[in-house]
Amino acid sequence: MKTHINDIGLAYSDEGQGPPVIFLHAFPLNRTMWAPQVAGLSDRYRVVTIDLRGHGESDAPMWRYTLDQFADDVHGLLEHLGIAKATFVGLSMGGYILFALYRKSPALFQSLVLADTRATADTPEAKTARFSMAQIAYRRGAPAIADLMMPKLLSPASCEHRADLRDHVRTIITGNQMTGIAGDLMAMEERPDSTPLLSTISVPTLVIVGDEDLASPPEEVEGMANQIPGATFVRIPQAGHLSNMENPAAFNAAILSFLTSVGKREEMPDG
Repeated sequence: MKTHINDIGLAYSDEGQGPPVIFLHAFPLNRTMWAPQVAGLSDRYRVVTIDLRGHGESDAPMWRYTLDQFADDVHGLLEHLGIAKATFVGLSMGGYILFALYRKSPALFQSLVLADTRATADTPEAKTARFSMAQIAYRRGAPAIADLMMPKLLSPASCEHRADLRDHVRTIITGNQMTGIAGDLMAMEERPDSTPLLSTISVPTLVIVGDEDLASPPEEVEGMANQIPGATFVRIPQAGHLSNMENPAAFNAAILSFLTSVGKREEMPDG
């Protein structure tokens, strides 16, 4: 499905019935990365997955992208769908966007899942690397970005032995336009430090990380979780940065357990 939000065409999928769960994908992928979660959750939840601007079937305008802009797109889509409150799941860049959305509209959040992401801003070295990657995207296109990103996204074992997963991730990346890839890199490079936000998060929160995540080291992610009041932390075995795709059974089990506990908490009487 596709609708017009904030002057662009935004593609999304809306499957299942029940409490809404909104999934925001990683850079430089699209909503299809959440297929294992759609399959695992849509029998009891309303699962919405979004192609962020610049990705998949959404428009990829040539202009400046920001995380606040991504957050506004998500908010606009929820208004279009009549969703006033939801659980949000964001992986990597999706997590950065959720920090921006929480900063702007905390009342939208029933609960929060942060996967393989970090709260800190880019270091000067990381900013330089993003600039260099944008130049590579401009000169050589999405296939060159796929070559660079694959070792960062998947565990060494998956890179070496799981050709089906490797090819699937590569196909998703190469389906994106250069304008979207460059826009993402600009948005992530400019993002603020969200560490001060962590202690203010007042909704139930689950933090997930792949045991072999090189892009978001598990120790750093656990440290982030420790700063969010009452957060639950789960490490996903045999998984790198794309923990939801490398070990979907463990990822789904963690989310379902969390959502069940959130549901029970909401059913408890006050006082």
